[in-house]
Amino acid sequence: MTTKTIGIKEFRAHISDVVTRAQKGNVRYIVMNRNKPLFELKPFKKEATIDSLLEEIIEAQKDVKKGKLHSQEEVLKEFL
Repeated sequence: MTTKTIGIKEFRAHISDVVTRAQKGNVRYIVMNRNKPLFELKPFKKEATIDSLLEEIIEAQKDVKKGKLHSQEEVLKEFL
């Protein structure tokens, strides 16, 4: 999956196009505001179901309890 950054103004102006490109091109977008990441937009896997998403959430919660997480500062270092 390719990752691209996009400004919030461009995202707002072209939300429909961005969503279509994300789905068709398997692209993850990091939406930024003043060089700070706000959120990500990425397509679900084609085989994704509500049950599989719930399983991923439960697994992520277990990782958090085990301390397997990254701080915002660590993540930002990857982008800046």
